[in-house]
Amino acid sequence: MRSASFSVLLLTSVLTLGSCSLFRPRAKTPVIETVRTEDSPTPKTAARDLADVMTTELQLTPDQTQKVRTILNGTVEQANAAKLKYAPKSPELLAELKRINISSQKELQVVLGPTKFKQLQANQRKMAAEMQQRQK
Repeated sequence: MRSASFSVLLLTSVLTLGSCSLFRPRAKTPVIETVRTEDSPTPKTAARDLADVMTTELQLTPDQTQKVRTILNGTVEQANAAKLKYAPKSPELLAELKRINISSQKELQVVLGPTKFKQLQANQRKMAAEMQQRQK
């Protein structure tokens, strides 16, 4: 269970940190950027970028890639809805985010199968770093 909680927290971190305004590509024209906090909505690009990294690292089939994108997009949508519904850092928000991520992990496990899911768990830090590089 410990590795499952670790992977849940890492997925949340990946989606949260990967969407930080510091990691977004810069526009060619000057733009005033607002500071993104951990309570800010996570952009869908974070889910897309994580799915791309997972596809490469885990050598996913096109069908698996599509399913992973769907799962991650749903995770982002649900997490953003929870951030709107509950107060920042509230026990209710934390519980809802945990529930969302556990559900997402279960769905990913079904799509990836046991071998690739174990690879995902083992390589999550590396994938998070790669995702952040892609967003620069």
